[in-house]
Amino acid sequence: MPIYFGSNFEREPFQFDSVGNDWEQESVTRPEGYPLYHYLQTKEGVGEVTVYSRNQAVSDNILSNSHTIELQKGQGILIAPNVPHSYHNKNISSGNSLPWKTEFATFTGTMAAAFREMFDEKEYRLIDENKGMDVSEAINRAVEDFKERSSDTQMLSLDCYGIMLLLSDQSNHTHDSDDQSYVRFIKPVIDAIEESYMDDISAKELADRVFVSQQYLSRVFTEFMNCSVYEYLTNYRINKAKELLLINSRRKVQDIASDVGYSDASHFIVMFKKLTGMTPAQFRKLHVYIRGCNCFLYLIGFDVKIYLSEIWCENE
Repeated sequence: MPIYFGSNFEREPFQFDSVGNDWEQESVTRPEGYPLYHYLQTKEGVGEVTVYSRNQAVSDNILSNSHTIELQKGQGILIAPNVPHSYHNKNISSGNSLPWKTEFATFTGTMAAAFREMFDEKEYRLIDENKGMDVSEAINRAVEDFKERSSDTQMLSLDCYGIMLLLSDQSNHTHDSDDQSYVRFIKPVIDAIEESYMDDISAKELADRVFVSQQYLSRVFTEFMNCSVYEYLTNYRINKAKELLLINSRRKVQDIASDVGYSDASHFIVMFKKLTGMTPAQFRKLHVYIRGCNCFLYLIGFDVKIYLSEIWCENE
């Protein structure tokens, strides 16, 4: 049951406070919550997590402000700092002796003050089994790096950042992929955005593709994805821009703007800063390590593996 703890000195932008996999999870109750962002995912068995409103004690009898989530294999939950919660092995409460094994990570670092904005300031965020597969791979990779290269704080910071990118790129809303409205309207629109984000596409054009009005699509899309079509498209474009800023360290910001569907670089910079809190050039300088790093960067959220040996930052 491996568990590893990060350095007590917060010298990297993103650091693990702890990370582990194949952990036989016991029942936990935290009336005051946990002081850091805490991610928990089921590896085997079934867990049950209850999240309480910050202004409600776990011991309260009135649970109208509580949310109970069942975590099946591959599903996870990210809980914000100081949010009261509890979790336990659901198999035991059902009279089954099967263990509940989990994978987990807790996050800190010099950028910790910006984590709330990164995760939309939500009290918790759910991760489905599809995204959970990527998160599991990322956690396993981090555990291996702790085993083999525990002194390489830059590598571990990159591992941590990769997992946080995955967790930030997930709507806080689960859906039934068999739901007919999702199959007919939402999935085709998401597919179209992922295929054509670099083109000049609009919410109206996307609505036309699924033969409904723009207003109807907006309502149904928001119900499933917890954001509008425009917000989803913008978020997808900005995430792709992040990828390109790191991969192509010499490519100009205005060219990357065009690559992700913005004909006006100024508008792109405004939207990038609105969503990330920094300009594209600031993001590049913050996240691309200086020349001579000579290490692998795993940008898990985009399935990219980049060898950093001759990369340096540019002022745009």
